[in-house]
Amino acid sequence: MEPRDKNVPRGPVLHIVVVGFHHKKGCQVEFSYPPLMPQEGHDSNMLPEEWKYLPFLALPDGAHNFQEDTVYFHLPPLGGDNKCVYGVSCYRQIEAKSLKVRQADVTRETVQKSVCVLSRVPLFGLLQAKLQLITHAYFEEKDFSQISILKELYEHMNGSLGGSALDGSQVFLGLSPRDLILHFRHKVLILFKLILLEKKVLFYISPVSRLVGTLMTVLSLFPGMLEHGLVDSSHYRPRSSTSDDADPGTEEFVSVSASELRVDGDSRSEGDGVQLKPPSRTSPESSESDWETLDPSVLEEGNGEDATPITVQPLGSQGGVTQGLLSGLEEDQYGMPLAIFTKGYLCLPYMALQQHHLLSDVSVRGFVAGATNILFRQQRHLSDAVVEVEEASVHIHDADLRKVLGPTTADLRFADDLLKHVTDNRDDVFLDGTGWEGGDEWIRAQFALYLHALLASCSAQDNERLLADYGAPFVAAWKGTHNYRLWNSNKHAGMAAVTPGHPFQGQYSVADVKLRLSHSVHNSERGKKIGNAMMTTSRSVVQTGKAVGQSVGGALTSAKSAMTSWFSTLAQPAAAAQPDEADP
Repeated sequence: MEPRDKNVPRGPVLHIVVVGFHHKKGCQVEFSYPPLMPQEGHDSNMLPEEWKYLPFLALPDGAHNFQEDTVYFHLPPLGGDNKCVYGVSCYRQIEAKSLKVRQADVTRETVQKSVCVLSRVPLFGLLQAKLQLITHAYFEEKDFSQISILKELYEHMNGSLGGSALDGSQVFLGLSPRDLILHFRHKVLILFKLILLEKKVLFYISPVSRLVGTLMTVLSLFPGMLEHGLVDSSHYRPRSSTSDDADPGTEEFVSVSASELRVDGDSRSEGDGVQLKPPSRTSPESSESDWETLDPSVLEEGNGEDATPITVQPLGSQGGVTQGLLSGLEEDQYGMPLAIFTKGYLCLPYMALQQHHLLSDVSVRGFVAGATNILFRQQRHLSDAVVEVEEASVHIHDADLRKVLGPTTADLRFADDLLKHVTDNRDDVFLDGTGWEGGDEWIRAQFALYLHALLASCSAQDNERLLADYGAPFVAAWKGTHNYRLWNSNKHAGMAAVTPGHPFQGQYSVADVKLRLSHSVHNSERGKKIGNAMMTTSRSVVQTGKAVGQSVGGALTSAKSAMTSWFSTLAQPAAAAQPDEADP
């Protein structure tokens, strides 16, 4: 997809867009350079049908609750270049009375606007850093008709980013795996495995900047994913403005009024109500065949005449990046990135309420999506897992899936080693994340090692013992996914040098018992109850000086019985934890 104006330079940045909130029309595009519609002017409100959600992505739910915020989002491709478009939006609001030039349609006490960059390349942090400065300068003018600064931004970004390969470290700017490990601890590995299984994963928190930052940091743990693995991640069809594919006679809608939209503190005009579509009753088998095929002619994506010459090389990559025969992605010698976000598995760092129907769309086989509106979180039946970022919890709804994702002893060792290195170095002011143990790049290297070793173990002869360290139920489920089957259908030269086996395989020890005990006490319902019982008993002993009385004795007996039963399950080295609640 090319900029519409032939007089401006081509490069990674497609458009600079200003989105505002109109008191009658709601969120709308107010300015775009070059124009989003070739036949329209820079100040047109019109949008390509594929990008009809752009205003709601750029100006998110509840934005008025924050003085400023940043959003990352994905848009479907346009035209011949069949690749995802990456959006970064910087939102600000100021008091209307401070404007030097107040236009007639400004009727509220505050003015809310976002300045957006739409890009060919996923340089979210780098684009954000540049965009924030320009957004502040644009608002400081106190006159939003002064758009020359936005045209200059477009030319500057294309001049500074175009013409050469981009260093992989730029892709990770602003993303901190260290902070992710410190916040989610061992649960980061649960998130990693959830996405490998191509499950429906919803991240939830407000403000949106923390939401998109967390989600993209998780994805940065997958080798090559941010650099080359998201090009097909936004291939969805927006709901038509005039009609729906479904039979209108059988379609059932639930209207959401403006008052309901304020459930998360948002404010929209009364004409901005949207409709939520209940989950489709269509049998999942009806679309399964689309994702099962390995026909290269179906899976291969064309580059299009307008394909950009800009490439993003992963940091520390060995060997050239080549076009995957089946995945259509640019792969390294290990077959990375895995083709997770392809063929209807979406990545939507921020999902607007108007996109809600995608969660139950029969053409969407799964997603990793971020939301700030509580309506998404409340509809648990539309996802397999809800990640509560604030609480660092991962709520998995299905008991069988919780068992599949239960960490093995080797997994717990891996997660514990990550946490130990990060914690030991958390106060090191010289730790710059470029290769130091416990740094961001080191953490990404550990996950690359984990994934490479897992793939090598799957390919090894007599591999039952090796795969047990990853969890046999997990491996069995993963081998049925689209991404594994595509990877396994081709040879990858670099894998010959990878040693099969879990990076933390080894003999079971007393340290492992303590590790699993700690994990279970903190992360299963049964463990929490036992921990609480032991604390209650301890307090009773301290208060009375000795354990007397039926209540205390009963508590001790109960705790002892539970612990005895528990330790009997811990004595099996390869046994995966089976949490009692939705948070493994």
